[in-house]
Amino acid sequence: MVSENTEHSQRATRLLLPDEVLDAIERAEPESSPESGLTPLRDPSDIGDLGTADRPGEEGDEIGGAAHSAPPNLMRSSAIMAVGTVCSRITGFVRTIVLAAAIGTQLLGDAYQTANMVPYAVYDLLIGGLLASVFVPFLVKRKQRDPDGGVATEQRLFTAMLLGLLLVTVVACLCAQWLIALYASEFEDRQYEVAVALARFLLTQIFFVGASGIASAMLNTRDRFGAPMWAPVLNNLVIITVGLMFLFLAGPNRTPGTIAPGEVTLLGLGTALGQVLQCVVLLWALWAAGFRWRPRLDLRGSGLGEALRTASWMMVYIGIAQAGLLVTTNVATRAGARAAAEAGGDAAGAGIAAYQYASMLFQLPYAIIAVSVITALLPRMSRHVAEGRRDLVRSDFSRGFRLASVLLVPLSLAMVVFAVPFCVLVYAHGSTQREDAVLIGVILMIFAVMIIPFTLFQMQMRVFFALGDTRAPALLALPAELAHAVTAVALLFLLPADRIVVGLPVAYGLYYIVGAVLAWLLLRRRLNGLEGRTTLRTLAMLHVASLPSVVFGVLMNVVFGSAEHVLVASLLPILLGGLVGAVLFVFTARIFRVTEVTILLEMVRTRLLGR
Repeated sequence: MVSENTEHSQRATRLLLPDEVLDAIERAEPESSPESGLTPLRDPSDIGDLGTADRPGEEGDEIGGAAHSAPPNLMRSSAIMAVGTVCSRITGFVRTIVLAAAIGTQLLGDAYQTANMVPYAVYDLLIGGLLASVFVPFLVKRKQRDPDGGVATEQRLFTAMLLGLLLVTVVACLCAQWLIALYASEFEDRQYEVAVALARFLLTQIFFVGASGIASAMLNTRDRFGAPMWAPVLNNLVIITVGLMFLFLAGPNRTPGTIAPGEVTLLGLGTALGQVLQCVVLLWALWAAGFRWRPRLDLRGSGLGEALRTASWMMVYIGIAQAGLLVTTNVATRAGARAAAEAGGDAAGAGIAAYQYASMLFQLPYAIIAVSVITALLPRMSRHVAEGRRDLVRSDFSRGFRLASVLLVPLSLAMVVFAVPFCVLVYAHGSTQREDAVLIGVILMIFAVMIIPFTLFQMQMRVFFALGDTRAPALLALPAELAHAVTAVALLFLLPADRIVVGLPVAYGLYYIVGAVLAWLLLRRRLNGLEGRTTLRTLAMLHVASLPSVVFGVLMNVVFGSAEHVLVASLLPILLGGLVGAVLFVFTARIFRVTEVTILLEMVRTRLLGR
């Protein structure tokens, strides 16, 4: 079960972090001693060139034995991508805050979140998985091998994708009522009607999301990275505007029973418009890059059928992931409907909207930190596999995970400590009451505990992909999803309605815990070990080094938490606890001689002082 809607937005591009981390490691002289218990790095470049297959080189870098320097336009593209990613994350966060203020986390919020989730689920199941696992690699290969540079293949693929997307979109819009019933079977009459009305607008996004995806892939094959990184910012800005307009025109605390048809249209049409504009920008960028569409449907002999057959196991994996999403959504929507019915509409929002808002925050550390390391690792591990050096695959995986954990461990613990005050600070506005925000914070606390197993599993999957194995991830997903589904459904019978959504992150995390354990056992056999003792010791020492920061953060919550003013009760503990906690973590980690922390400190020092 891959992450829900939020993971869809994680583009297959690098962030700023890999170059900073990897460059710092190249120059670092890491500490190692018998007391540290850590395996010394063979050479700084062992980790330092993790990203050399896909990052701009610098003068003096050696790749493949030859020194080279990156072209200025490639360096410029990397900077554009980095800034675009940061802007996309910031505007996406603001978008979430505005939507929470506009529609809240109760019945209307659940209806909107469900309607907006369905198109992405349908797209990922029928089109998105094929695009990521089959069409993009196939396109890159044909561009390299075909005499015409892959032009004919691009025309065929673009035509076939657009027709397929159009067909799927039309069918989905016609089946909107059944799709909503599938994902939210216990919505009451009016909530169901609003969700269906929103879905008829939002399901049109399938076509534009897919067209954006294929356009982005074709732009990347042309080394045009700016538009795919910046176009989502426009989408976010449109939805922010729609949310503010809704709040201004309709006012806060709308419910499915009080929302007017015109207000439903504003939400649905406005949200879809954001995706349309994003698609238009990407298609314009593709046209500016020289692509001229000439419709072609002569698919016989094009190789697409063979490419599809090779993706069968990946499609199994995607199908299992979407089954997990279906279970999660059904449990969360049922919980929200039952909680509202039991409390007569006075309970805090305890459904899919609260779950989604917490999930979005949970994903941020992984998206910013781990995705960067993963993207840098995959090409290097693939190269080692091609060279028959599985020992280096093992080392790269272990060190990459440990480096990501240096930031993820303290961040996850900080999220546990500050989840509630932070969610109150950012979400308790407009239609989202303080009680709703507190519940989001409690859900986020449980989510935060799952960051490390979630990241470990995702990195293990990249090892399988580097090994050219898509069968193992699909088979591993079966018992993992069974654990998730059984636990999630059991919550409906074991917990009160307003607490079910709090337990859902446990079921979610159980998928990754079970999957990570099974994947570890299999990879350990294939790679002759995974440096498990070193990794476990590093995780333990990072958690120990974080304890003083956790204690100080809890103390700040106790001291300021009872204040009446929200800035004092929420913002002050976060600022003081975060700043002092960071210093305490670094100080304690240096005492325990955690080598990976030393490496990242060297990165900061060199960035501040210059090369």
